[in-house]
Amino acid sequence: MTESNARLVFITGASSGIGQAVAARYVKAGWRVALVARRVAEMRQWAIAQGWPADKWSIYEADVRNEAAVAAAAQTCMRTQGLPDVVIANAGISVGVDLSLAEDLSVLRDLMDTNVIGLAATFQPFIAPMKERGHGILVGMASVAAIRGLPGHAGYCGAKAAVVQICEALRGELRGRGIRVVTLVPGYVDTPLTRPNTYPMPFLMKADAFAEKAFHAIEKGQRWRVIPWQMSLVVRVMSWLPRWFFDAVAGSQQHRKKQRRT
Repeated sequence: MTESNARLVFITGASSGIGQAVAARYVKAGWRVALVARRVAEMRQWAIAQGWPADKWSIYEADVRNEAAVAAAAQTCMRTQGLPDVVIANAGISVGVDLSLAEDLSVLRDLMDTNVIGLAATFQPFIAPMKERGHGILVGMASVAAIRGLPGHAGYCGAKAAVVQICEALRGELRGRGIRVVTLVPGYVDTPLTRPNTYPMPFLMKADAFAEKAFHAIEKGQRWRVIPWQMSLVVRVMSWLPRWFFDAVAGSQQHRKKQRRT
């Protein structure tokens, strides 16, 4: 493909971690990228350091909690780069919540605004144009934390469960319109989000290795993909465990509070 007609991917939360690695994988495959981030200067410096041609990438400043800013970024992208072939709602935060504390209700709201409303705000501007065009892929970044509620992480687990269900609902609503909806379910990925963790992280993988598998899952239009595959076994076991057993095991674990943003 020439640069002018190379396929385009729109990625939120692109300034670090998974988002950055996925962006690099798409550029490697010859795609153009539209990168949405709060830290624009940092993102631009990183993209330049990669040696990417100037016509391969554009950066849009937006916090996904700000629906108007995300909509403006989407409209500018469509006006200047064209309608994306793939939209990846990757931006998110990991926040520990203690629901016995009144002040943590605002933390819970911020978490939901970022992970859930942010995902919906990312998808919304592109759905009608993709319907009209007749094809496109919407990708929601969930987590294995969506499978069961973990003590100390009611908000994060609930938000990622909502991501899963929103993607499920959209998949049905868009059936027959040529638009595929892909739910990616990462396990532990080595990013700034996970590095401060002091607890065991089984099957920890590098961000670029995750990006490689995510790229192929999206290209195939897979409805649901747990990465790495070993975590899919964990997901199955967690799903099958009786509530009494899961409660006993989960309740015995220590979960320190954390607040970090991707």
